[in-house]
Amino acid sequence: VQLQASGGGLVQTGGSLGLSCAASGRTFSSYVIGWFRQAPGKEREFVAGTTWSSSTKLYGDAVKGRFTISRDNAKNMVVLQMDSLKPEDTAVYYCAASRGGYIWTRAANYGDWGQGTLVTVSS
Repeated sequence: VQLQASGGGLVQTGGSLGLSCAASGRTFSSYVIGWFRQAPGKEREFVAGTTWSSSTKLYGDAVKGRFTISRDNAKNMVVLQMDSLKPEDTAVYYCAASRGGYIWTRAANYGDWGQGTLVTVSS
């Protein structure tokens, strides 16, 4: 499956930003889509994930209550809405796909990755 992430940019603390992950190439009903982020000098961190054909969602502790993941099946797209952004949210954000119905939080369990999109939150 091919993934393309977009929507990054510069935003002030407390602001909002929406990231999109467009998927193509396969039937997606059996895939989980996850968002990860990686800040300079840090490991890749799980942000949020959703199964493609159900309403199961999972969030990383650092973003619970502030970020929302949703999907648009008609557009083969998964959206990550980020609200109440903090400087520590600054990172390159990646979307990734994992076959099956389990939302893994380890990056190693995802076989397909989109290119990253940079999110910068200024203080």
